[in-house]
Amino acid sequence: MNTLHVELAERRYPIHIGPGLLSQPQLLEPLRGRPLFVITDEHVKPLYLERLCASLGSDPARALALAPGETAKTLANVNEVMGLLLRARLPRDGVLVALGGGVIGDLVGFCAAIYQRGIDFVQVPTTLLAQVDSSVGGKTGVNHELGKNMIGAFHQPQLVLADTDTLKTLPRRELLAGLAEVIKYGMLGDLQFLNWIEENLDALLKLDGEALSYAIRRSCEMKAAIVAQDERETVSGGAGPRATLNLGHTFAHAIETYTRYTEWLHGEAVATGLCMAADLSARLGWMAQADAQRCIALIARAGLPVKPPAGLDAAQFRNLMGLDKKNVSGRLRLVLMKPLGQSLVSSNFDQAALDACFTHFTSA
Repeated sequence: MNTLHVELAERRYPIHIGPGLLSQPQLLEPLRGRPLFVITDEHVKPLYLERLCASLGSDPARALALAPGETAKTLANVNEVMGLLLRARLPRDGVLVALGGGVIGDLVGFCAAIYQRGIDFVQVPTTLLAQVDSSVGGKTGVNHELGKNMIGAFHQPQLVLADTDTLKTLPRRELLAGLAEVIKYGMLGDLQFLNWIEENLDALLKLDGEALSYAIRRSCEMKAAIVAQDERETVSGGAGPRATLNLGHTFAHAIETYTRYTEWLHGEAVATGLCMAADLSARLGWMAQADAQRCIALIARAGLPVKPPAGLDAAQFRNLMGLDKKNVSGRLRLVLMKPLGQSLVSSNFDQAALDACFTHFTSA
């Protein structure tokens, strides 16, 4: 097992990474005896709920399983969770445990943030995407039909328990979606890690335990360090270190909104967003064209989409990207690279280059 820590101004919390962690009750000792509810989804429940509850010393009946998928990340489901907690009279020293992927983690974290103005919660991520990214850092929230993650709060977990054995039951498509976030970390801030991903991609695709553990640990190390610098994305007016974690995401959120969260997984949309960010960075002369092609080739080799869905044109793309939270005073701000391995947030770019990028990626 590897244990990292997210260092915050007022406290720190651990990220435990390794196989078999769901069956190690000592890791959850701080929760034992506290009133709690586990929130999961219908796919994960039969696989891991009983094992987790045994380690928690909790009754599996004190759990709620929601429908799986991005379409479950709604205010309606927040209301369902709130009703459960209120009927049970969960006190302020109660705990919510998020068992599942990024959707469950984001939704449960948001519920914990707003229930009685904030209670503790724990992340138990069961997908690669959640283990390398969404379970760490305290961003929580739900979607609206007009925009991705537009309703939310910053609320840090008490701990993150990433049992890598859960990836053995992960559908292939979900595994690939998680790899997009792993690749993102190499592109935004660690060329040596990007080199390692290229060299070890086949091992990652084969679920090699050693390779997966390293990829998860390095991704979490990078995110933890960035979150420690800029917990609430307030440095430099929201254009500081934490915002760089959104490399490719402004494009990706537009894709997810366009498809109404029903056709593309988040990581698939991020994969295409990374390709577009690389292409635009090259068009601006901020990174070599060969490096942009290198990134796109790696993403394609990982079995991920490198073009947006058919029907999404340049005008729609620009309009949907206008909803992004990084935008200021109506100006589009994007996370780009200058050069590969060094990311920045900027609204100071040639709009003609962005239009050319849109045209390139949306043309037949």
